[in-house]
Amino acid sequence: MWEAAALIAAGALLWVDSLRARERAVAAGRAACKRYGVQFLDDTVAFARMRFGRDDEGRLKPRRTYVFEFSDTGNNRRRGAIVMLGAELQDVQLEPYRMH
Repeated sequence: MWEAAALIAAGALLWVDSLRARERAVAAGRAACKRYGVQFLDDTVAFARMRFGRDDEGRLKPRRTYVFEFSDTGNNRRRGAIVMLGAELQDVQLEPYRMH
């Protein structure tokens, strides 16, 4: 009985942590697109994968990768990726494009 309750609680904590990480990934994607002068499409990110990684202090945290689309011309779609380590932004990548 206690094992099931602990498993449910752990799942709920992971779900809430995932929601926070996704919100921060959306904000990071929006900010990166604004910084580079491209359009953040669909105003969202999509979960791609989760692994575990260590932060600077050696603590094990979930490393989540989200993908998003942006446009450099207004009539095309290019891909980008955001990596979150726990709730912290680790990396933002944009597919290469020509600057106008």
